[in-house]
Amino acid sequence: MKLAFTKMHGIGNDFIVVDCITAPQLHDISLVTWSGYARRLCDRRFGIGADQMLLILPSEISDVCMRIFNPDGVEVQMCGNGIRCVAVYAWDKGIAGGDKINVETPAGNKTIQKINEMVRVDMETPQLSGREIPVNADGRIVDYPVDIGDKKIEVTCVSMGNPHAVVFVSDVNSYPVDIEGPMLETNEFFPERTNVEFVQIIDRGQIRMRVWERGAGETLACGTGACAAVVAAYMKGYVDKFVTVALRGGCLDIEWADDGSVYMTGPAAYVFTGTVEI
Repeated sequence: MKLAFTKMHGIGNDFIVVDCITAPQLHDISLVTWSGYARRLCDRRFGIGADQMLLILPSEISDVCMRIFNPDGVEVQMCGNGIRCVAVYAWDKGIAGGDKINVETPAGNKTIQKINEMVRVDMETPQLSGREIPVNADGRIVDYPVDIGDKKIEVTCVSMGNPHAVVFVSDVNSYPVDIEGPMLETNEFFPERTNVEFVQIIDRGQIRMRVWERGAGETLACGTGACAAVVAAYMKGYVDKFVTVALRGGCLDIEWADDGSVYMTGPAAYVFTGTVEI
């Protein structure tokens, strides 16, 4: 069977987007089978190449449903850059109308708004309680020492529908993300593994960040990670509530608003379309 797909990205965080709404024959494919497709098709040498595969499915409670698979085949709860791509695709294909769309995800329903050429996502209230993130500790996890090999790394942990461990560093560009990222991702302190953000404070309105994503490795950007980084930096008194996050693929504007929600604003772009034999 041939599978039609659209390659999209949000500031370099790239996705294989599969429209299952206009292809009803895809509805009966099991999630286990999609997991296998994600492992094969996200491979950058033997597949299409992507940080994640996104399925757009019908929803009984929102305009569309988004399911997310990492390159290792594991389904995850939420993707900030990905949900902007799904929203733009749904608008452009006439699946949803107006300037707002609701997207069902495993992390809950999210509201996305078109603002000129940008897309604003209500990422809702961050989870700060340790066992709910989840980590193997109680209460807020701020500057918590985690052992990796022969050193301790202080992490501040946040869930934005998926788990994040934020590490503050003096120079993010030279930091050994490729070494410490996987060690933290798989540390026993994180029962569901974790995404890891390495963050350098520029001033109260700007931070610079690199990210090691759970199941994907270092990527050019992570929307939920940018939100988690701003929440962690605000909790530590480093930044105000509106922050521009500079990632390797571009910038996102993150606001932790007075209503408790975190709002993420950024672009979404097409790369190409195609079909692949599955």
